[in-house]
Amino acid sequence: MFVRKISCQLKPNMFAEFTRTLEKEILPLLHKQQGFKGEITLATSGSKDVLAISLWDTQKNADLYGSNTYKDVLKTLVNVIDGTPNLETTEVLHSTFNEISVAKAVAA
Repeated sequence: MFVRKISCQLKPNMFAEFTRTLEKEILPLLHKQQGFKGEITLATSGSKDVLAISLWDTQKNADLYGSNTYKDVLKTLVNVIDGTPNLETTEVLHSTFNEISVAKAVAA
C-alpha cells in the first residue's frame, strides 16, 4: 500500500469552497482511478493548512495517477489554494485500519 501525502495552503475564506470542490469534483475523480483505495483529508475550519492523504494499492498506480490525473486535480483547485502543493509518496508500514494492507518489513 502506498500513500500520496499532499500539503497545501488555502486562499483566505476558501475553506467551504475547498470542501465542496473536494466532495463534488475530486473524490468522484479519485474513485475512478485504478488502484485507488481511499482518501483522508485533514483541515480545520478557519485554518489555511490542508493535508490530503490518498491511499493506493501499488506505487505504480499512485505514480500513474500522479503523472496523469493529478494535473487535472490541480487545475480544479487553482482558485482555492495558494501556490503549489507539497507532495510526498511513501509506503504504508503499519496501519490499524482493517481494510488497509501494509508492506511487510524486510529483515536487514
